[in-house]
Amino acid sequence: MSTERSSEKGLHRIWIGRLLTLALLALPPASRAQSEPATRGTPGNDPKSSPPAVAIREQKALDLLKRMSETLVAARAFTYHSRGAIELRAKTGQFVTLFGESEVALERPNKLHVQVTGEVPNFQLYYDGQSVTAYAPKDNVYSTSSAPKTIDETLEFIQKKANVHFPSSDLMVADPYAMLTQDLGSGFVVGPATVNDSACEHLAFRTSDSNWEIWIDGKSALPRRLLVTYTTVANFPRLAVEFSEWNLVPKLAASRFEFTKPAGARQIDFRAEAADNSPQAP
Repeated sequence: MSTERSSEKGLHRIWIGRLLTLALLALPPASRAQSEPATRGTPGNDPKSSPPAVAIREQKALDLLKRMSETLVAARAFTYHSRGAIELRAKTGQFVTLFGESEVALERPNKLHVQVTGEVPNFQLYYDGQSVTAYAPKDNVYSTSSAPKTIDETLEFIQKKANVHFPSSDLMVADPYAMLTQDLGSGFVVGPATVNDSACEHLAFRTSDSNWEIWIDGKSALPRRLLVTYTTVANFPRLAVEFSEWNLVPKLAASRFEFTKPAGARQIDFRAEAADNSPQAP
């Protein structure tokens, strides 16, 4: 294998197979987590040491989640900024924490732009209704493909095309409430809380592979904080995100969603990597 082809394979492993997964630092959903079998004997991972699950579905928690979802759906377009941290398994087996920031812009029904910076692999995602492109500025390489006609279909297409899941999809789809409550085992209101001076309701939910919490602004009904614990992954890694600068009436130029090839950028193909689906740091 040539040095160039070997380098491209490594590039796919880092920024196509995992970097889009790290887009969860933009807005991760709790109901989708790459996972591996829990390791027996790991502290906190032994089912015998865990209290039995109790299925409680408080209507108030569901109502608040539905109100948040309806607020997002009602917006023809929106933008927001987020800061997040995720625990990922390093090559030594130790879990390390990576921090990142994201800028997200969405326009229904078929435009999306995401920019991720920070400790996590940096990348930009462009979807203009006709094509979808992922660009890694550090290595000046990109992958592009024709895309379906809607955001929902394109997010699913990306997952199938490159074996990647864009976790924020649960809040970007046409019906976020249906997506978020899929496989929902329990949900309840923890109580009032304040996130960056915003009065919020703190909610907690459980699915078959995660425990997740969300803090929803009492006035705007927008998410302010998200915490996910992946319960089917060894060591129960966590993801934490805080959201700010929400704008539900942004003025977005068409060029925001269109990829313009930078000078000297090389194109490489989207392709799935099936070797290891467990969360892992680069």
